[in-house]
Formats: sequence, C-alpha cells, structure tokens
Amino acid sequence: MICFQKIAERRIQEAMKDGAFDDLPGKGKPLVLESDSHVPEDLRMAYKILKNAGYVPPEIALRKEIAKAEDLLAEMEDTRTKYRQLKKLNFLIMKLNMTRHTATSLEKDQRYERKLVERFGS
Repeated sequence: MICFQKIAERRIQEAMKDGAFDDLPGKGKPLVLESDSHVPEDLRMAYKILKNAGYVPPEIALRKEIAKAEDLLAEMEDTRTKYRQLKKLNFLIMKLNMTRHTATSLEKDQRYERKLVERFGS
C-alpha cells in the first residue's frame, strides 16, 4: 500500500511541475468545505451524490421549511395568522419526526403545547 502512495505522490508532483493543475477553476481561492457531520455516516455518500445532482433529501427540505416557518412566526403580530403559522409549523415538525426512524427522545419538539401553556398558564 505504501508503494502505491509513493507512486501516486510522485505522479502528482510531476503533474504539478508540468503545470497540469494551473488552470483549474477556483485556483487561488479558499476551499469551501461543507460539514456533513449531521448526516449519518452510512448516508453521506448517497446524500453527496444527490446534492451534486441537484436533489435535496426530504429531511433537509423539511428542516429548511421549518426554519422558514419559525422565522415567519417570530415576525408575526396578528394572533390569527400566528396561530395558523404555528399549526403549519407543528405539522411540518410532525412530518419531519415521522420521516426519521430514530428514538422519540431525538425528535424535534413541537412548539404548540409550550405556546398554549405560555398563553393560558399551567
């Protein structure tokens, strides 16, 4: 194995000397490294392939939609529209929790019950 590494390293060095890497896109710019630590290890490659093809996994799309709904909810002032947005948010959270096959202790909490307790008291 070490033999192959040495051969590969030597060929890379030769290609660098020949200028094979001089016209690569992004040359001289910092690399944009993406963190995929939140994705289970056995799904990382599949998610990367889907992302490169322009597809987003359903869980990620739901998380984005939840974040958007939370942002909208924070900015609303009308009680009726807040209530509708809260119902939508809880539906999205429930949908996300149903798509995952994890323990219920790892599920995302719904905000509906907490908001009711805050509003009407315990």
